[in-house]
Amino acid sequence: MRYEEKAKLTAARALVPAAILVASPVLLIVGAPIRRRYLRYVYRVEAPPILDKQQGRISVHWFVVTSPLLAWLCWPTESLARLISRRG
Repeated sequence: MRYEEKAKLTAARALVPAAILVASPVLLIVGAPIRRRYLRYVYRVEAPPILDKQQGRISVHWFVVTSPLLAWLCWPTESLARLISRRG
């Protein structure tokens, strides 16, 4: 998506939180592994950059990665995983 495509950017800004809310029951139960796998996929070596200022492009992944709602919904399982890993 290009920066100049304001309609697409607005739609992505609106639809990403809506999609996260739809998936919220799953994220609350198994959010940490899903989020970890997704971030590994987005930031893999051969992946295109999610924000390319020189080309004027932005990926929809940028809206997902920077979403505080996603981080908030994945927080319970991430804290539970940390607690279990500390107790060994």
